[in-house]
Amino acid sequence: MEHPHGGLVAEASAWPVALRLALLLVTAFVAGVGLVQPRATGRVWILTALLAAVSAVLAGLSVFVTDVAVLGAVAHAVLVALVPALLGRPAARWASAAVVLLLVIETAMGRSGVEFAADTVYVAAAVAWFGLAVHALAGSAPGRRGQLALTLGGILVLAGAARLGTSGVAFDRRVHTSGYGLALVAVVALPLLVTVLAALPRGTDRAFRLGTAGIVAAFVAWSSLVAIPRPADLPIAGVPVLAEAALGEAKVPVLISPHRPGRNLVHFPASAGNRLEVRVADGPAVPATPRAGAEGTWAEVDLPSGVGEVSVVSGGDSDTVEVDPGTDAGPTQAAGVDGPECASAALGGLLAGRREQLTRCPSDVLSTEDETALRKLVGFLGSRGVTGLTIRGDDSPRASQAAEAVRSAAAEAGLRIDPEPLPDNALVVVAGWSTAAAALTTAAAQQADAPVFGYGLYLAPWLLNTPLATSVTTVSAPLRFDPREQLPVSYAIAVGNGFGGENPTVAGFDAWLGNRKVTGEVQIFAAAQVTVMPMGPGEVHTPGMPMSEELAGQWVPKATIVPVSAVLLG
Repeated sequence: MEHPHGGLVAEASAWPVALRLALLLVTAFVAGVGLVQPRATGRVWILTALLAAVSAVLAGLSVFVTDVAVLGAVAHAVLVALVPALLGRPAARWASAAVVLLLVIETAMGRSGVEFAADTVYVAAAVAWFGLAVHALAGSAPGRRGQLALTLGGILVLAGAARLGTSGVAFDRRVHTSGYGLALVAVVALPLLVTVLAALPRGTDRAFRLGTAGIVAAFVAWSSLVAIPRPADLPIAGVPVLAEAALGEAKVPVLISPHRPGRNLVHFPASAGNRLEVRVADGPAVPATPRAGAEGTWAEVDLPSGVGEVSVVSGGDSDTVEVDPGTDAGPTQAAGVDGPECASAALGGLLAGRREQLTRCPSDVLSTEDETALRKLVGFLGSRGVTGLTIRGDDSPRASQAAEAVRSAAAEAGLRIDPEPLPDNALVVVAGWSTAAAALTTAAAQQADAPVFGYGLYLAPWLLNTPLATSVTTVSAPLRFDPREQLPVSYAIAVGNGFGGENPTVAGFDAWLGNRKVTGEVQIFAAAQVTVMPMGPGEVHTPGMPMSEELAGQWVPKATIVPVSAVLLG
């Protein structure tokens, strides 16, 4: 997995990381020689040539050990070779400046703004210090190096402090509980110690001689930041937790919702397997099991108030996820029968980068848009000759309101409401995921025994997900968006990449969109278990969506969703 700053990867083994850090350090010494003083003695030239040779060899080894390109390694070797070749001439300073630029690119890749400026200043100051150290070792250092040590040390402290301040971990416990935070502390504390020594009376020369080791360690810590994974965000009470559990060689996504004291759901994708267990403190292990109408597996656990941990166990492997549910109660439905849909909505918001407290669940209220869609669905069915409807709902506020809206629209259209299935009616499901799964399973069995629901099976808009759509041969739903369009496909790819191949849901899509609400007109879409995914004329496939049987971005894998009506008016 690439670290967001680019360059080294967080899971890289120790040898490639050590090679990279050694390469950067030796190269910094080479760059510093010509940058500080182009004119040099024979001893300086010998030391610089040796360092340049080591740097070139390390660059060559990087081609075989890491993913460094051959041309990049050759360019690196050429640049470092120019420094000793040009020593004694003013052009040596230009060659050193080019190597400094190379170091900045290699250590600050992917950063911008204050972070990039701090990286540039830190690298330049460290390089200058290393150049003074080489000249001092050869007996040709410029005068007043103690004052230079004080100046360069101060610059390193300021640049390091800027980097620490913008890291996001400076003011919480991650600064001392994570490798990333400790490395940032080192890049500030070590130069600060050297600077303090340099400021003491008669301490400047001693600070320069002894401080080089500290600056070397600080530069290594700085360079290693790209290889150290950033610590996860601290949990916030009421904000569902999205994390990864390291179980052996596998990284398993974990979602904890609503992240409040009391009953919570811990969700894993189907790709994580079915052997996962969850434990809170010293409590019993709770197996994660499937839930009707939802994907993956789910474990119900009780979280106490305050900072704590949730343990995830698979066989002999285990890992912990930090939690801090606070003291306030969460939404009633968040861990109940409609909890999986609520968790899916939370996941959509988290994948969009929003860490918002979960204060309500989709099943708490029927939206105006969904009510309108259901009323237009009834009108569409009436226009097709349907004479009766069978409604399947549940006790949730949304389902109750939706069932009433369907009854009202049916009365206006002159359609009867049948409690039992008949050949000339249609089934309209307005329940939550769990009850909808049972209703569709029952309907499929009834259709196998007798000619019932001749006008089809219809889902409320929020029920279009993979488990429900694939529980019967064909099912339809009134939607305001086309699942084949770029925005829904982009969300589907995001949730698949961000949560172990999880498939999209309407609740997750709405939360992922945030303020970008879908405002399209209602159409009836049918989902059928066919392995094609038609695109509109001239439509370009979304990046990251390979055209194969298992298409990235599909809302229902190995199925297709197509409009079967024109825009529904009225």
